[in-house]
Amino acid sequence: MRRKKQSAAVREYPITPVGADCVSLGPGFLRTALDTVRTRTIPFVLERCEAEGRFDNFLIAGRVKPGPVRGLMPFDDSDAYKLIEGASLSLVNTPDPALAETLDRLIETIKIGQEPDGYLTTWFTVDPRHPPAPWAGDSGARWAGEAGSHELYNSGHLFEAAAAHFRATGKRSLLDVALKNADLLVRTFGPGKLAVPPGHQIVEQGLVSLYRITENRAYLDLARFYIDLRGDPDGREPYGEYAQDHLPAARQRTVVGHAVRAVYFYAGLTDVAALAGDRALLRASFRLWRDLAGSKLYLTGGLGARHEREAVGGRFELPNHTAYCETCAAIGSVAWNLRLYRLTGDGRYYDLIEGTLYNCLLAGLGLDGTSFFYVNPLEADGEFAFNHGARERSPWFDCPCCATNLVRFLPSLPGLVYAFEKDRVHVNLFAPGSARLEAAGTPVVVAQETDYPWSGSVRMAINPERPARFTLRLRIPGWTGHDFLPGGLYKYADEAMRPPLLTLNGNELRCPVIRGYAEIKREWQPGDAVEIDLALAPRRVVADPRVAADRGLAALTCGPLVYCVEGIDNNGSFDGLSLPAGVELERERRVDALGGAWAIAAGVPDGNGGKRSLLAVPYYAWANRGSGPMKVWLPRR
Repeated sequence: MRRKKQSAAVREYPITPVGADCVSLGPGFLRTALDTVRTRTIPFVLERCEAEGRFDNFLIAGRVKPGPVRGLMPFDDSDAYKLIEGASLSLVNTPDPALAETLDRLIETIKIGQEPDGYLTTWFTVDPRHPPAPWAGDSGARWAGEAGSHELYNSGHLFEAAAAHFRATGKRSLLDVALKNADLLVRTFGPGKLAVPPGHQIVEQGLVSLYRITENRAYLDLARFYIDLRGDPDGREPYGEYAQDHLPAARQRTVVGHAVRAVYFYAGLTDVAALAGDRALLRASFRLWRDLAGSKLYLTGGLGARHEREAVGGRFELPNHTAYCETCAAIGSVAWNLRLYRLTGDGRYYDLIEGTLYNCLLAGLGLDGTSFFYVNPLEADGEFAFNHGARERSPWFDCPCCATNLVRFLPSLPGLVYAFEKDRVHVNLFAPGSARLEAAGTPVVVAQETDYPWSGSVRMAINPERPARFTLRLRIPGWTGHDFLPGGLYKYADEAMRPPLLTLNGNELRCPVIRGYAEIKREWQPGDAVEIDLALAPRRVVADPRVAADRGLAALTCGPLVYCVEGIDNNGSFDGLSLPAGVELERERRVDALGGAWAIAAGVPDGNGGKRSLLAVPYYAWANRGSGPMKVWLPRR
């Protein structure tokens, strides 16, 4: 297969997120998650990584410390990088000299493990013939076993961590390590050189991050080369559908294989397509998204139907009890959707970001900040060992990729709230706090007051430094319409709610809604205020009838949240629990072990002519009071 010539022009996404350094989250739902990760999860994960030898491996590789490599996975190095990335992002939100010093120490340790030419995968440096896992390959040659060795995967997370640390601190310590490794990859891979694609994708995203910092076109070209290698059998044995290596990227139409690999690949593909202006790759990304949203997406935003090979599954194959829905896949889905939004400004992608974030993704982290879900099923009976051998939240895993990925992702939350393009300001998520940005050449402060997602009322103060004409794009969540998530898989079974109400300085406002955003174009004055009132109430959802697992069933939602029933709230049994048409649903406040979350209560038929009580809690908060049965979907009759 002939390699594509690299385009001379490099573009950028038209929409830019407002960086976390310009956003301050006030007390509320997202801030609680942010604080939990900062105060509990980062210290806990650091302690576990040090105890299990993640950083010792760099010393062993550098022959400073004796012994065989520690750990069970060929990608254990990536846990160290993800921890550093998340901790660096946390420093942006909350300066912490002690944490900054800790990162300096960890980075000095990582430097010791790097080989003189820039190579950095500790298990291979220590003993290439004896990998931590047999499937990692034992050829003794660099990248010869890339299908399982995770050498390029480790590099990708190194690059992302280095970019985050450099932007957060201005220090080049980890960036120089990353650039040395990236330069080795550039010398090794490419047309006329080694033509082996990553076994597990993410190096493509990492190379783009380094390109943005350095403007070294070689990094972007190498990311493009890796994308173009997918599905090309010239001179090698393809990895197959499992690693999205069955067809050239531009010809792929269906989401297949390992769910995390898939969404990481699509995010990297979208980066390359956007920057290179490659329409064929862009069309492929949009096609793949439609396949996912229209046939392979769980109500919670999770993806991955099969435990076998952690795979996506076929169209409408969405079992609840045996759902995989890996936390890492939810994080990768957010990354991919963020890129599609930045290309198009289409609210559908943020609808899926919000639905995934508030449900499947946050379910991966316990409310205590030190317990985790690797797998996020939509039904549990206390018997099926869904959580990598566990039946409840786990304090750690032999493969802790999801725990360290949560550390990596959650500190980035402030950067998801706002974005801008030229003379447009985008409000994408509702969260109390403020942001400093620029619109039409004028500094502007946007401040939100809200208790979202527990309330649908949002007040937004718009304060330009001086009168300025620009457009405020205010996302109208898709859940206010007919579908809970974009793609058409999940529709409301109940009557339509009233449309959102908007006011400007106390006066009712009517404005066009374009691609999911209310667009308010005017000359803004200091002190202007926009209010939006979203009809937030419990509602029943039904699935597309082609989803066999959900036929005859309904689920509860309220605003962006999916709800579930747990045995602890329902006398230990779901016998007789149902969600028939006309059932009266009420919200009630719970301040106990669920951190003040709202629950949903109802009186439902018990099947014997009487009634029994039903209590549902937000899905993200389940299993925080011990193990037990749980269901998202209940009979409609």
